[in-house]
Amino acid sequence: MTTTSLPITSAHDVAIIGAGPIGLEVAVCLKQAGIDYIHFDAHQVGYTMTWWPRNTNFFSTTERLAIAGVPIPNNHQQRITGEEYLAYLRSVVELFDLHVQTYEPVIELMRDQEGFTLITQPLSGLRRYRARRVVLAIGDMHFPHRLNIPGEDLPHVSHYFRDPHDYFRRRLLIIGGKNSAVEAALRCWRAGAQVTLSYRRAQLDAQRVKHWLLPDFAAQVEAGTIRFLPQTTPVAIDAGGVWLAHTNKEGLPTAEQFYHPTDFVLLATGFRGDQRLLEQAGVILQGPNRVPVYDPNTMETNVPGLYLAGTVAAGIQQRYTLFIENCHEHAGKIAQALTGRWPARLGDVAARNYQLSFEQIAAN
Repeated sequence: MTTTSLPITSAHDVAIIGAGPIGLEVAVCLKQAGIDYIHFDAHQVGYTMTWWPRNTNFFSTTERLAIAGVPIPNNHQQRITGEEYLAYLRSVVELFDLHVQTYEPVIELMRDQEGFTLITQPLSGLRRYRARRVVLAIGDMHFPHRLNIPGEDLPHVSHYFRDPHDYFRRRLLIIGGKNSAVEAALRCWRAGAQVTLSYRRAQLDAQRVKHWLLPDFAAQVEAGTIRFLPQTTPVAIDAGGVWLAHTNKEGLPTAEQFYHPTDFVLLATGFRGDQRLLEQAGVILQGPNRVPVYDPNTMETNVPGLYLAGTVAAGIQQRYTLFIENCHEHAGKIAQALTGRWPARLGDVAARNYQLSFEQIAAN
């Protein structure tokens, strides 16, 4: 049976794809407005945070992470961890009784004159849905940025940092120079690992590393507890170590190489989004970062009826510009575009955190 011959499971006014924080915030806004919608996620609610390193704190403070006007309670008045935020997201789903069809990935998204066809692939088999409009809230962290070098897929090499304990009393080489690499270096060293950090530039960029991490890292390098190899980049990995090449001023490898023995390799090279649904629907992707074309006032793309919510709107982010904390307004803009009114659940939050005045909200 082809996907076009599948019976239509159900038809809705709006389909939301993605159940991260902003996708859930959109769902709250639409439910409160009485919009008929259906909500899908390929995995579980807040899936990206489930593979974060354990006990990783957000950079953003709780009031900037809160969605749909629901405060985040905690007993320490500090930044919360990924685990705490997942518990919060579950509570929001329960509070508003949001129905999310989890573990039902959308694999095809096609536009026609009447709206959209969505093909999903849950474990029970392919399904077909119709929706007049679609909100893509799929995020931008589906795949790791691969280096495409020999040995990248060896068992002791990973793009994902799970737990510092994994590296206790073992040699660990971390590749990268941004937040995730520096934080992993510090946490693994404090958990008893022998840590070396390789970075292709001559020094770390203070604009790309959390301000409380950089002096800590510099102090450990100066003390000799963490080894730093600036202007180096991996060119091959084997069972016993990594071949590193010295780099030029642009961070590109030169012919000069040396071998660094290590037990484990952590490639903290960042992640990129899956843009296949955007491509299928006909969204124009511009520039080297493949940024989708959309109206910043409504979040509607060049494809009529297709809206973007959250970090998916930034394309493949090399330098991050969109985060949870500055994407809340996307939910409001989309709800306003679909209903003609700014959602009440976002009124106070938007005014306080995103410089939207009550007068602007009332005028809309």
